Amino acid sequence: MALDDKVARPISELVDGGGSPESLYAELIAGFEGERATVGSADALKNLRDRWLGRKNGLLSAANDNWLKAAPRELKPQVGKLQNHTKKAIEAALAEAQKGLAATKTKSEALDVTLPGPSRGLGAIHPVRRVLEDCISIFGGLGYSVASGPEIESFFYNFEALNFPADHPAVDEMDTLFVEDKMLLRTHTSPNQIRVMEDATPPLRCLVHGKVYRNDAPDATHSPMFHQLEVFAVSESITMGDLKGTLEYFARQFFGPGTKTRFRPSFFPFTEPSAEVDVTCPFCVGRGCRICKQTGWIEVLGCGMIDPNVLRSANLDPDRYQGFAAGFGLDRFAMLKYDIDDISLLFNGDVRFLRQFR
Repeated sequence: MALDDKVARPISELVDGGGSPESLYAELIAGFEGERATVGSADALKNLRDRWLGRKNGLLSAANDNWLKAAPRELKPQVGKLQNHTKKAIEAALAEAQKGLAATKTKSEALDVTLPGPSRGLGAIHPVRRVLEDCISIFGGLGYSVASGPEIESFFYNFEALNFPADHPAVDEMDTLFVEDKMLLRTHTSPNQIRVMEDATPPLRCLVHGKVYRNDAPDATHSPMFHQLEVFAVSESITMGDLKGTLEYFARQFFGPGTKTRFRPSFFPFTEPSAEVDVTCPFCVGRGCRICKQTGWIEVLGCGMIDPNVLRSANLDPDRYQGFAAGFGLDRFAMLKYDIDDISLLFNGDVRFLRQFR
């Protein structure tokens, strides 16, 4: 009688037919060993494991139901002991077979040191990093140093010290990501103006760059996290003319020698007077195109003279010192310079996109 048929019958019937529990389980083990001897692959071993140890259709599950559970009371201790012994023996044999297959596979796949290694492509400088390095180089030539500051900022440095009124929309939780009471993910790099001015004595020329955070819904031109660069200078004799000349020089160096700029009046809480700066469209060179909406101009940054209240927050006398500040998104500059139409491409790590910047 085949093993499958035997384990499907009650043990009492098999014992009455002349068998014994010991002989029945010995036959099970012998049957398993015979099948194991033919196993030569991982798939075959898996099939063997499923055939013998499967919870629903495995031979040992059938033996457990028809031999152990259905055994007369006087046979249950003996059958239970044989069932446990058989299960452990089969599990150990399967584990040994698994080790044997792994050793065979390792030996067959041994490294051939004479073969050439896989080619590894060179990495690329990320476009945002490229833009940052260009900006540092341009402003570094004008004597600006680089500073950094914390991304988790206090309410004082992010808003109060920068002359934001309490009812300013940027203070609202719709725009700001608060970590806890009075602590938040910085919404701009301007807090570092205060930190630098607190720790150093003018004259100052400084760049600050890093990640900033806004509660914005992601789309082609917006991201809840982006990169910003802040440039500011403080001394006893800085004027709006210094700001204008610095930014005009920067625009020509970054976008090209033929780039023109225009300053439009604007408002920012931390500068007075304030302006927004446009440059001639780098795509159509001012002639008008889809990118600049046929105007020939593209807005690129905000700037202005540092508000006297901001200087006071940094313990500087506004009657003695003046300064200017400007800030812009490095991601936006990368999109303009490399004609990128979706800001998410800068963050999703697509190697096909990044390979363009080798």
